[in-house]
Amino acid sequence: MEEEWFVVEHGLLDADVNMAVDECLLKWQKEGKMLPTLRFYGWTEPSLSVGQFQSVEQSIDFESVEAYHCQFVRRLTGGSAVLHDDELTYSIVLPEDHQMISSSIKDAYYTLSQGLVKGFEQLGIKVEHATPSDQSASNRSEVCFERPAYYELLAEEKKLSGNAQIRKDGVLLQHGSIPLTLDTTMLFDLFRFPNEEFKNHRRQLFKEKATTINQVNHDEFTYDDVKNALKKGFDEAFDVKLVPYELTKEQWDEVYQLVKFKYGNDNWNFKRNRQEA
Repeated sequence: MEEEWFVVEHGLLDADVNMAVDECLLKWQKEGKMLPTLRFYGWTEPSLSVGQFQSVEQSIDFESVEAYHCQFVRRLTGGSAVLHDDELTYSIVLPEDHQMISSSIKDAYYTLSQGLVKGFEQLGIKVEHATPSDQSASNRSEVCFERPAYYELLAEEKKLSGNAQIRKDGVLLQHGSIPLTLDTTMLFDLFRFPNEEFKNHRRQLFKEKATTINQVNHDEFTYDDVKNALKKGFDEAFDVKLVPYELTKEQWDEVYQLVKFKYGNDNWNFKRNRQEA
């Protein structure tokens, strides 16, 4: 008998709301209120999310963030900064002791990536897993997609999706960014560089290492195209029945409380710098 998972589809939300929903899903999973959950969502405005432990004062150009009308939020997960714009984002939340989840973080990434692999196949995109050397994996960049992490997915030898994972209170949350297109001018304008020449050099190197859905397939895939392909991919990879789920009013109230006191609050979004000051 197929295991049932909830599938939550929101469409476009503000950055602080998106991160609050993911954290609430983790909490509700811990409390036994939700089945394992697969969530798909997008962003109302270009949004820069940074990892929980990432320092931002010296690396992010907040004047450019404001000029681009770009929202800014700190994630619950780690990793580098991600520009979310024309993309589909997914999250998976399930108990850490679920039969498919290994105690090894790398192995868990590999397992959960199989849903993405099958989903990309639905779009006619062949991908392979990144297995960076220990040295390249440890040389972190402030900009996500500049270097692939273990078992992230490459298409035509370029990084196609970025993922981050956290385990908390016996629950695993993984979310990831799948860009349809990417404005690299905006992306690199959001960061501080010593001069324009160096910034342009880094942007050119980035283009050689990262790609997007519509660059790979030369088609105009839409948000819904990619979402529907990934739903089929996760269904096929894990042999689960995806049951549509809509948050209740009480759950949305909890989400917006978390927005008010955390993800919409400078004390969280700029905490790294304030702690170091």
